[in-house]
Amino acid sequence: MNRWTVRITGAMIALMAWAWVAQAEELERSQVETKYKWDLTAMYPNNEAWDADYKWIENKIPELVAFQGKIGKSGKDLKAYLDLVVEVGGHNENLYTYANMSQHLDTRDQVYIGLRDRADVIGSKLSSSLSWFSTELTAIPQTTLDKWYKDVKGLDLYKQYIANEMRQKKYVLSSDEEKILSMSNEIVTQSESAAEALRNSDIQFPEIKGPDGKMVRLTEGTYRALLETTNPKVRREAAIALHDEYAKYKNTFASLMGANVAAEVFQARARGYNSALHMAVDNDNVDTTVYLNLITTVKANLAPLHKYSKLRREALGLDELHMYDYSAPIVGEAPEWKYEDGVVAIKEALKPLGKEYGDAVAHAIDNRWIDVYETTAKRSGAYSWGSYKSHPYMLLNYHGTLDDVFTNAHEMGHTMHTYFTYKHQPQIYAEYAIFVAEVASTFNEALLMDHLLATETDPQKRLVYINQYIDNIQGTIIRQTLFAEFELEMHRMYERGEPLTAESLSALYKSILTEYYAPEVTIDDQYAYTWMRIPHFYSNFYVYKYATSMAAALALSDRVEKGGEQELNDYLGFLGGGSSKYPLDLLKGAGVDMSTPAPIEAAMKKFGELVDELEVLLAENSKSDGKSGAKANDAEGKKTKSKKKSDL
Repeated sequence: MNRWTVRITGAMIALMAWAWVAQAEELERSQVETKYKWDLTAMYPNNEAWDADYKWIENKIPELVAFQGKIGKSGKDLKAYLDLVVEVGGHNENLYTYANMSQHLDTRDQVYIGLRDRADVIGSKLSSSLSWFSTELTAIPQTTLDKWYKDVKGLDLYKQYIANEMRQKKYVLSSDEEKILSMSNEIVTQSESAAEALRNSDIQFPEIKGPDGKMVRLTEGTYRALLETTNPKVRREAAIALHDEYAKYKNTFASLMGANVAAEVFQARARGYNSALHMAVDNDNVDTTVYLNLITTVKANLAPLHKYSKLRREALGLDELHMYDYSAPIVGEAPEWKYEDGVVAIKEALKPLGKEYGDAVAHAIDNRWIDVYETTAKRSGAYSWGSYKSHPYMLLNYHGTLDDVFTNAHEMGHTMHTYFTYKHQPQIYAEYAIFVAEVASTFNEALLMDHLLATETDPQKRLVYINQYIDNIQGTIIRQTLFAEFELEMHRMYERGEPLTAESLSALYKSILTEYYAPEVTIDDQYAYTWMRIPHFYSNFYVYKYATSMAAALALSDRVEKGGEQELNDYLGFLGGGSSKYPLDLLKGAGVDMSTPAPIEAAMKKFGELVDELEVLLAENSKSDGKSGAKANDAEGKKTKSKKKSDL
């Protein structure tokens, strides 16, 4: 139950963007200019310094354990313990982050694989040694704590942190029970690790004929690229072949998913929560109604999605629209974006956030906080990560697509969120909840899109931007809500005592998918197996936060753009809030109340307005060039450079 314990294991979650494949010749790292590569010396000047820090942490663990049995007796001991755990936690975060980020630059590097593994070991030892803390802390009477806040100088710094622990007091077990649960964590994560190995290593996908007529090996990466070709036969063959291959392992995946759900339900029941959902959202002090409101509100506003599906089918010149047609380009190729041009556009788009924000963005770009280009064996995807003892960093794999520009803006949002939090919060409150993490990133994407639409008059480019905006909302709000409903119903099935089998899970997924996308979309039987492909289902009740965050971001970006100094200051205050307040309170302070359906309703209304505008632009485009929609799906099947976040 001790969130700080989790934090100092080094298991700080990097804020990942979806990984996309681009067809380009790989660069060696030596070919990339220094200004486009990370400078990680802000964490450690060299590996020898890292090793010295490892030994320092190792020596501090007995000091932390020595506080067991003392913190409930003395306010001074409680403060001394918290001061020490924050100090050790900062070193451990730095240790873990440096090892992992260094290894991500060349995933084959055995030196950094070794450092990463050692960081995992010391983090596990540290977490286990602190498992007693929550039990002892929550046993302290509130009247005693109130007296200590007055008597012990500096203890009140930890007031919000302690209040959050006390809030969850009834779910904290005895010291011995907490230790057992802590020791079981490694077992709990085995199903996730096994599913990852199955997806990424053991499954051997077949070869299919690509858009150029050559045979290509299917992988999750090449699959995404193939879905973006203009040849419908290639898209269909890729989708059916990929899902059919997953189906061969359906019983294994069902066993692993069942074990994962069972572990979550076990934890929830052991602690006394009403359900696994209750346990998951309570960690952020969020009521289950927020989760349920999201599902109800999105499902009540699906008419624009069905209209968009119809427009997409007509634009592609298809008799039927299938899920594998959702990433096909309907408006032609997007222009290539050089990295520097994208940076200029981002800086312009972010001007409503003021000089301080703009200066911080420029500093990050100019001081090697960003690792820009894909190189051989570099980790795929994109993220923002860092440590309190250094500063945030960004990993990109930039190839010059429009989606790459949006990914850059997205990760810069995370980076500035972290930067302002580090600037304004002490280390104990320097980690913000995932519930609010995606707000700052999607906020930046919204500003970038608004800037592009405000400055672009070319109808073809506006079509590209509008379609990207629609796909972003469809992929981030609607699709993630669909996932959230599947997670909810899957857990409810288990909690009712119903078995989670390959048949029951697949039938559940297909029924929900059909409810969202039919009748305008034909749901092939193979799409019942999509749940096997989604790694986020092993991070229980996580994906709904993407949807709520985007809804909040759309509301806040609109508020800042239309508002004045107060609205801007409210948002900047949110960015600097860290975990000094609960997530819903931070968002209320910024100007949006996520405890009500209103932000979701507003986001779905905006989605509908964008679909209406797309309809007008498609009609105008059709009149101006006289080309049929079928032209977009020619036999050659050229690959678009515009990436979509609707990997369905």
